[in-house]
Amino acid sequence: MGGFSPQPNPNADTVEAATLIVSYLEAIGVEYVFGVPGGAIEPLYNALAVSMRRGGPRPVLARHEAGAAFMADGYARETGRLGVCVATSGPGATNLLTGVACAYDNGVPLLAITGQPSLPLFGKRALQESACTGVNTVGMFRHCTRYSTLVSHADQLENKLVNALMRASQLPHGPVHLSIPVDLLRTQIEQRLSPEGLKGLLVKPSMIDEDAVRSLFKLVQDSRKTVLIIGGGCGEAIDALMHFCELTDSSFVTTPDAKGLVQPHHPLYRGVFGFAGHMSAHKALRDGVDLVLAIGTSLGEWTSGAWSDSVLNQRLVHIDAADEHLLRSPMARQHVRGRIRTVFERLLDMMHIEQASLGLPWAGADVGRVRFAANAADKVHLAEPEKVHSNDTPIKPQRLMTELSRRFPPTTRFVADAGNSTAWAIHYLELRNRRMGLVPVASAASVDGDTVGAQALPAALAPQPQRRGERRQDHAGWLRVLMDFAPMGWAIGAAVGIARGKPDCPVVCITGDGSYLMNGQEITVAAQEGLNVVFVILNDSALGMVKHGQRLAGAEQVAFELPQINYAAMAAAMGIAGHVIESPEDFAALDMDTILKRQGPTLLDVRIDGEEVPPMSLRMQTLDSIQD
Repeated sequence: MGGFSPQPNPNADTVEAATLIVSYLEAIGVEYVFGVPGGAIEPLYNALAVSMRRGGPRPVLARHEAGAAFMADGYARETGRLGVCVATSGPGATNLLTGVACAYDNGVPLLAITGQPSLPLFGKRALQESACTGVNTVGMFRHCTRYSTLVSHADQLENKLVNALMRASQLPHGPVHLSIPVDLLRTQIEQRLSPEGLKGLLVKPSMIDEDAVRSLFKLVQDSRKTVLIIGGGCGEAIDALMHFCELTDSSFVTTPDAKGLVQPHHPLYRGVFGFAGHMSAHKALRDGVDLVLAIGTSLGEWTSGAWSDSVLNQRLVHIDAADEHLLRSPMARQHVRGRIRTVFERLLDMMHIEQASLGLPWAGADVGRVRFAANAADKVHLAEPEKVHSNDTPIKPQRLMTELSRRFPPTTRFVADAGNSTAWAIHYLELRNRRMGLVPVASAASVDGDTVGAQALPAALAPQPQRRGERRQDHAGWLRVLMDFAPMGWAIGAAVGIARGKPDCPVVCITGDGSYLMNGQEITVAAQEGLNVVFVILNDSALGMVKHGQRLAGAEQVAFELPQINYAAMAAAMGIAGHVIESPEDFAALDMDTILKRQGPTLLDVRIDGEEVPPMSLRMQTLDSIQD
């Protein structure tokens, strides 16, 4: 990677090193720094306090360093800006590690800054020493970041900081780590570079392989039936992808982490492919398909249907900006490397030019015929669909997902935690009145269960077309889940970060009681920050995925039980509104207007039917194959 070498700053002045760091964060648009302070990073917090008074980045106090990393993760996903988390030396840094590793495996750009004792104390067993002469946290971070380094001299700081910021923003995105001794943070140094010059280097490049796109265009022309697998990296390209599907009459499925990018009632949608997915999606990839376009996906276990041969074969074209993703599909007919939005905008240009010059009868050339059909949902096949209407007590998770879908507005961000929460949300959660990526035309449409007749959809529900040059975030969407490295409790911190990044939209965190017992203290951050986050705890007094996994695998039933806890009472002790939900009637009785207008969090302690088995058969098949 080339170095950052703009003209030296002609007005260079000396500043404290910590102030220089904050000035760079301010220049690239960072609004918040999530972390837990300590003596080894005190100068950085001093600089943040000064910055905050002039409207620059503001510190947000997490309750645990892992929670700080999860918050930075959620903030980055929501805003598209760099997430920043900080921790002191030693155990502060190691506490941060799980959240940083999660960002690494999920491709989220983060900057992690950790402290060190003063340089002259290295090798003397100083308190919480964690360089190469102690517990080497720099080495630990090196295995789960794009860049991890100790700043050992003041003259290194600016170049290493710029290097880190650029590496975090390059594809594939990921976290970077700077470890900085406290005496160096206090050092007066000369600011040699201009932070403003960095902005242009952080913009994602739009270059594509023109020959590869032309080859792809020919494959699409010759294909009798094309299906798209839309992955989590397609956020900014979703409008172009929907236009392509409608123009070619191509069905599409999503990976679990991309479900939140699309409209669940789009007539060409066939469901989620992969973990907790829908049989209709698996069927769509087999029935007479001669071309499969996998776009913006790593094709890992959960996104490939446990490496299903219905995807990983010579019908596949893999399109992605990240080389390491393309390496996972060596059997593909073609690989197209490049920025996904640019690839599909160019492909659409070719299609329109061909149509105009030759009268090519693209199947969906009359885009206006693609409508929201009242029976569009029938094309996505749910497991046990009767349970979404069950009135049983305790409430069934399937019914709970339906109620969450129905009761929250279309601007809601849902975040599902690791474990059964993810499975239930991927399979059953949807927003019935969201319209994304589809032209609203005269048609019958279902909005929150009511039929809208042969007229255009209301403006508030219609999609706003994205103009070229406008930026849509890679990770934006109404549902966020983890795919690869999936720590329990991630969603609790991530929900706080999402709400901090988008405070005018409600955020719903779906988590289990096991996850809440790990990281539930971060709910007090939402209270302190006045953030409208609804924490929905699936309370079955168990580690649910462990319990059901043991049963399905015929393993010993052991070490999954949790005590029955009143989480609403815990919330009340923190000054947070809480409700116990045992039945659909209890959920219906909630005052949603009050909840949605509250300047702070709400906790719903939902006593679910713990005997309901989530749709996790693919995961069990993978575990069985490992045992075999």
